[in-house]
This record gives sequence, structure tokens and C-alpha cells, in this order.
Amino acid sequence: MTDAKKRIVLWGTGVVGSMVLAEIIRHPLFELAGVGVSNPDKVGRDAGSLCGGGETGIRATDSVEELIALRPDAVVHYGPTAQFADENIRVIGSFLRAGIDVCSTAMTPWVWPDMAQTPAAWRDPITEACAAGGASCFTTGIDPGFANDLFPMTLLGLCGEVESVRASELLDYTAYEGDYEVEMGIGRPPEYQAMLEIPDLLIMAWGATVPMIATAVGIELDDVTTTWEKWVTPVDRPSAKGVVAAGNVAAIRFTINGVYHGREVITLEHVNRIGTDAAPDWPAGTKDDVYRVDIVGSPSISQETSFRFTDGSGRTPAVAGCLATGMRALNAVPAVNALPPGWVTPLDLPLVPGAGTIR
Repeated sequence: MTDAKKRIVLWGTGVVGSMVLAEIIRHPLFELAGVGVSNPDKVGRDAGSLCGGGETGIRATDSVEELIALRPDAVVHYGPTAQFADENIRVIGSFLRAGIDVCSTAMTPWVWPDMAQTPAAWRDPITEACAAGGASCFTTGIDPGFANDLFPMTLLGLCGEVESVRASELLDYTAYEGDYEVEMGIGRPPEYQAMLEIPDLLIMAWGATVPMIATAVGIELDDVTTTWEKWVTPVDRPSAKGVVAAGNVAAIRFTINGVYHGREVITLEHVNRIGTDAAPDWPAGTKDDVYRVDIVGSPSISQETSFRFTDGSGRTPAVAGCLATGMRALNAVPAVNALPPGWVTPLDLPLVPGAGTIR
């Protein structure tokens, strides 16, 4: 990385974006050029006020055109989920067509855009925008994202022969305020079919790193399969979103499995609970709220990663993971800028060590 600062436009000031915004403002190697928002109530507000800081002189706007005119080195995009795909494609595609690289956390299927389940209407406009503007688009996350692409693929590079690799999210959702009722069925009766119980939807939403890992190690999968389990609580369980009543689902476990030569060789696993004592027979970490990688091979390897705030703020591990997700996108900007136009995946990136973090 050169000594020149990278001029950054940040789009989206929700939980992730607001935390990253605070980091950019005080970072020695990034310069905040502009802030984009979709909430009309935030338009015109100073960037500092959107992240709990002081005045910066930079006012938030909902105009993509105004932000393009700033000619930043890159946009870090923390927009809404793929539920709002059309809006994400509009905003991101506009920057790309203007020749501005984008690093985003919004559209998780774009973690591996060649995945068969990704709709062409979600992929092709970005492919075309990158070509038209000569720009690059990188999407990341924690899961799908670095917890089940960067981490397991790095560890696979330490092995000779591998029988299987499993990347697991093992989280207590008691303090989590994100969406899970419709998507996962947590808090619903056991007969309720959650959106992600539908195999193709589950693979599209969460499974992008399975074919990515297969490509990285040089195999072609025979199939990608899924499993889904529910655990019903016998007692009421309080959560940040209300009480999960006795008789309703308080934990789910699913897997997405890459099958090769008749056996499951790559597995992504989620165990999400309301309460650490829920579903006691299901996998758990040695600590609460961890991401785990288990490789059976030569040698076998186990790795657990936890995200925590130690600043006394009391912010939850889930929020710490959100910040890590946002920073992965920001810290990748210099590497993405150096790549040819088009889609960028973790297989295209060099080591991203976080230049400027120790100061």
C-alpha cells in the first residue's frame, strides 16, 4: 500500500455502516469523501453525528450522482440484504458503471457469484456494470464470508490429504435483534416452514462458499445438499425481540453440504439458539458465540474464533462480528483497486493484513 490515502465513500449507516464510518474518520490510511444514506431522515446530517462522533463537515446524501461526482477511490457499501436486491443493484451498479470500485456486504450470493443458484437477474447487471465502467466488485460477510471462506481455505493450505472440512456458526441469538422469525422460524410453532428450510433458497442465501472452496481445492462437486432441524423449548425464553413461548422453536440447526464421490466433504453448519442451554445435544463452542472450523485430514485441525468488544461498552459478540464484517470490506479496498475489472472473490485477493490498524 502506498502512503496516499484512499478516498472512500461509505453507503449505508445502519449497524455495520455506522461503526465502520467511525473507523474511517480516524483511520490514517483512509479519507472519508462522502456518505450515502437511504433513510430520508439522515439526509443532510453530518457524518460524525451518524456514528456518535464530532463534526466532520461532510453531509450525508441520498444522491448517487453527487457521490459519483466526488470521484472516490472506492465505495464501501453496507446496504440492506438481498431482500432489497433491486435497490442494491441500482446503487452498486451506478458506481461501477462510473468506474468506481465497490466493496460490499449486502448481497451474500455475490460472495461467489458463479454459484448456480444465483439468479441471472442478480448477477448479470453487475457483470455488465463492471465491464462498462472498468471497475471491480467485491462482496464479503462473516457467514457467508470470511468465517467460511478465508478461514477454512487458509487452514486447508496447511494440510496434505483432507477427508472433510466443516465451518460452523455457533451463536446464541438471545441478544440478537436481526431478522430470524420468517427466515429461520425461531419463535414460531414447529410446523411453520421457515423461508430457509427450502433447500434452493438456503443454498442461495448461505451456501456460496461451498462451491468456492471446491473450486479452490480443485474438485467438482457431485451435488450440494441441505439438512434442517428444529428444537422446541419446553419453557418460555426471553430474548431481545420478546419471549419465545414454550412449545415454539428456540433453536435451529442446518447444514449445506458439498458432496464429492458420494461423501460430504465440505459442510457449512449453523446452530442458532435462544439461550446457551437450548438444544443441549447440538454442537457448541468451547466459548459462547464462536465460529469454528474443523478439518479431518493430515493433519486434522480445529480453530475457533470469537469476536468481542473489550472497551467496556457492553456491545454484544454479534455486534463485534458486524464490525469485523464491515472492516473486511474496507481493508480490502487497496487490493481491490489493484485488480483488473470484474467480480472479485477471496480467491483473487492477496493477504489483507489491515494496514494502518496498529497505530
